[in-house]
Amino acid sequence: MIIHPITALCKLGNVSRAAYYKWLHREIPKSEQKNKFIADEIEKIHTDSPDKGYRRIRDDLERYHGIDVNDKRVLRICRKLNIKSTIKYSNNGCTRQ
Repeated sequence: MIIHPITALCKLGNVSRAAYYKWLHREIPKSEQKNKFIADEIEKIHTDSPDKGYRRIRDDLERYHGIDVNDKRVLRICRKLNIKSTIKYSNNGCTRQ
């Protein structure tokens, strides 16, 4: 395991040492805590039924878990966790070859 000094890493990331330590010891914001809680619930729903997309996951959060959340927030969390519906739809376009 290679250990690098903090000053070299901060210089590489173009961040001051004070800003790094402030970030390291910061309090986690309430919105970030809520996002983690929602992410845990989304993972549980996805493992139970992987065919659900973000819209149906949001409906389940609202109906069965009492979490009122926006579609866009659920979509953002699903993208971060790489959660996608397993159902594939055929592409039946209206044009002919």
